[in-house]
Amino acid sequence: MDLFKVLTIDETRKLIDDKFSKIMGSETVSILECTGRILYNNIKSKENVPDFRRSTVDGYAVYSRDVFGASETIPSMLDYKGEVLMGQEVQEEINFPGECFYVPTGGMLPKGADSVVMIEYTDKLDDNIILASKPSAPLENVIDIGEDIKVDEVVIKKGTKLRAYEIGVLSSLGYSVVEVYKKPVIGIISTGDEIVDCDDEKKIGQIRDINTYLLYSLIIESGCIPIKFGLIKDDYNMLKNTFKDALSKCDMVLMSGGSSVGKKDHTVNVINSIGEILVHGISVKPGKPTIIGKAENKIVFGLPGHPLACAVIFKSIVKNYIDKIMEYSDISYPVESKFEINYHKAKGREEYLPVTLHMINGEMISKPVFGKSGLITGFSKAWGYVRIDRNEEGLKEGQKVSVNKF
Repeated sequence: MDLFKVLTIDETRKLIDDKFSKIMGSETVSILECTGRILYNNIKSKENVPDFRRSTVDGYAVYSRDVFGASETIPSMLDYKGEVLMGQEVQEEINFPGECFYVPTGGMLPKGADSVVMIEYTDKLDDNIILASKPSAPLENVIDIGEDIKVDEVVIKKGTKLRAYEIGVLSSLGYSVVEVYKKPVIGIISTGDEIVDCDDEKKIGQIRDINTYLLYSLIIESGCIPIKFGLIKDDYNMLKNTFKDALSKCDMVLMSGGSSVGKKDHTVNVINSIGEILVHGISVKPGKPTIIGKAENKIVFGLPGHPLACAVIFKSIVKNYIDKIMEYSDISYPVESKFEINYHKAKGREEYLPVTLHMINGEMISKPVFGKSGLITGFSKAWGYVRIDRNEEGLKEGQKVSVNKF
């Protein structure tokens, strides 16, 4: 048996960058359907927001100089000229010193007014005279024209994942449709004589398919479209035909299982029959026997059969490529915690250690989830994982670590 010629995670990502230049095209969708989509172009404002001076409080629109020095003992006397109605353009204006208009929150200021005195600091002497007991500086209690967004300002940058907040901004700027990256279509092939579907009757020696459903959900979470190509037995011709079908329909293919070097592991031979193997072995735990290939100018991932290893490789390698072809920079914010115990690992291999999180005496504590290679408890119980660098020999009790969510 030949030993793997392994690459580090960083080396693997660089190799993928060097070998694949694909960028997804675009499509135009309604802003009601673009939540979670990646923006294809910069969004520039077509107008000032707001495009008129508006009040942030209920009060009286004034020329600030007319209330300079106003106090409770010596209030400024203002000539009341009327009320500004919400949603209407104000035709009136302040023409003479001391004039004022009542304006509600969000209302438009009349011409000549540059500030608003809050209604709490005013009294009505009669129907025509308002007493202001507090001064108001220029633009106090006012949102100026373009203060939020200016014409031609880039409001949302290309490559942004659109959330409810960005969609609200789009609607405020008059965008009812937006150009986004097309969703990559990703094929899933699971292999193995011992694998049966989750709703099939299981015999002794068989295990139910986990990775198809795990990958299907991860693909959706990543903003892509998954296609299942079924469970394929350890048969070379059957796997090759299914692989060719997946290549014709998808932007990339994920093959789960068959990435080791056993006699029945046909993944390498099938990929080589149509394309080439670029990577067979990554210096990471779990996930060392990962395969990366190129066929018909498309990337192919041969993922380990162990669900935890499969998830780790998806998060660290596959997701990185998905983000690249949609020109999206995914920024994650890990949870900082203290590691609970001393933990030793083999030097020279990057490790993704599954952990649980607990709050103890006001401190966040991370605890490793131990399990043998073939068990799924580490995958099912873990909140996230701690990445341990290849040059580190482990973690010490009480050491501060960053926990990334699965």
